[in-house]
Amino acid sequence: MRKKIRYYRLIWLKHDLPAGLSVFLVALPLCLGIALASGAPLYAGLMSGIIGGVVVSLISGSQLAVSGPAAGLSTLVAATILSSGDYRVFLLSVMVAGLFQIVLGVLKMGGIANYFPSSVIKGMLAAIGILLISKQIPLAMGYDQPDFWTSGFPQLFTSKNFFGNIEIFNLHMTRGALLISAVSLIVLLLLQQPFAKKLKVIPAPLLIVVLGIITNLIFTRAVSGFSLKQTQLVSIPSNIFSDIIFPDFSKLFSTTEIWKDGLIIGMLATLETLLSVEAVDKLDNRNRITPVNRELIAQGIGNMTCGLLGAIPMTAVIVRGAANADAGARTKLSAFTHGLFLLLAVLLVPFLLSMIPYASLAAILLVTGLNLTKPKLYLSLWKLGWKQFLPFLITILVILSTDLLIGVSIGLLFSIYFIIRNNFKAEYKINETREHDTMVYLIKLNSNVTFLNKVNLRKALDQIPEYSVLTIDGSNCTFIDYDILEIISEYHNKAHNRHIEVHLLAIEKVNVTAVH
Repeated sequence: MRKKIRYYRLIWLKHDLPAGLSVFLVALPLCLGIALASGAPLYAGLMSGIIGGVVVSLISGSQLAVSGPAAGLSTLVAATILSSGDYRVFLLSVMVAGLFQIVLGVLKMGGIANYFPSSVIKGMLAAIGILLISKQIPLAMGYDQPDFWTSGFPQLFTSKNFFGNIEIFNLHMTRGALLISAVSLIVLLLLQQPFAKKLKVIPAPLLIVVLGIITNLIFTRAVSGFSLKQTQLVSIPSNIFSDIIFPDFSKLFSTTEIWKDGLIIGMLATLETLLSVEAVDKLDNRNRITPVNRELIAQGIGNMTCGLLGAIPMTAVIVRGAANADAGARTKLSAFTHGLFLLLAVLLVPFLLSMIPYASLAAILLVTGLNLTKPKLYLSLWKLGWKQFLPFLITILVILSTDLLIGVSIGLLFSIYFIIRNNFKAEYKINETREHDTMVYLIKLNSNVTFLNKVNLRKALDQIPEYSVLTIDGSNCTFIDYDILEIISEYHNKAHNRHIEVHLLAIEKVNVTAVH
């Protein structure tokens, strides 16, 4: 037992502690930004991140997934808060969402994620990487005006954002932020090279943050023209938890909208969580698979806790999970550590956190995004052919144009389309021979023949010429849909009218008169 404890202590010190610190540095600005985008109190995003780390990680069976507030839910959360009219009523919907997730987990309905093709999951990862990069570029350049937390890629080009305000862009950026970002990116990219493995005594994100703080202090004291503005630094109030809002349980059954909103939040949070853990599992070098039903129960408990303590809803988040895997995490203690760091930082050193430049954090996220959407990923999917590459590409384009769930849904539809096309072609073969003066045809059915094959099978039967012999062989079939049996039986009954001799092998005729 002592050896086991010692082993996990070493793993935590060597791998999970540095990884937890790295994820903490990524999660901190995300928690704040998503709370602002959701129209929720600032503490609500931080509280969601803390609960995701300290509570959910202990219940979850995932070793690398990290939970917290999700940008993909921010639009829905903002709309729900507005429609509720009272933040305390909104918190009831969050608790309903958590209860819904627990029920799904208990009923073992988490396996739905297994039905999403690999190409769609990879497309989702790549799109998240592109969004991450595009939305951090303004911060990296010191531009403090755009609403970079919006979920739709085209919104980056609206008048609110820096592409739309290109004529006044120079007024909002600082050379100091550009310099900090450039140096941070160079250091991060150098530390990823093989020769830098021995230099990884200090976690790269921590090094970047410290470098950013020290650089800005030097700028402030020595070169005022390069110093950062307050809006370019992380902003955390000194007493952030003093105004916590609790749910109003007296209104739980006052309107059905509370339950309706809760079910919608629960459904979207569930899908995003399942897709996220599926994607994060693909990043695990040890090939560990998350028990999805247990994950839904963990997320449900987490969201019920969020509702109880005034936080916005959470999901397993790809960005945090990818950063966790990229930092070398081994167990779920890294996710717990990140939550602990969030809690301690907010309670003990809010003044120190307020010295962190957004440019430093943006550089960390830029590299994380690049790792999610590497050029070699596109090349590998291209080499697999259109059936893999097209759903992958369409998933990316639709996510960038709309949001995560719509993009994944449309990518899934395209994958199903290719499956159906293959099914049309694969489930039977036609052989043609001539015996004396008579044409002999053999239609050999393969393993599973479903109603999807009806159209092509009817065409094939219709093309059999008169005065010929046809054998339909189902001896290799494990399943023949009733619709197919009905078509074959009806054809067999009427074939003599066209002078076609039909033989059925291992195919049971059905009574077709019953349907008329």
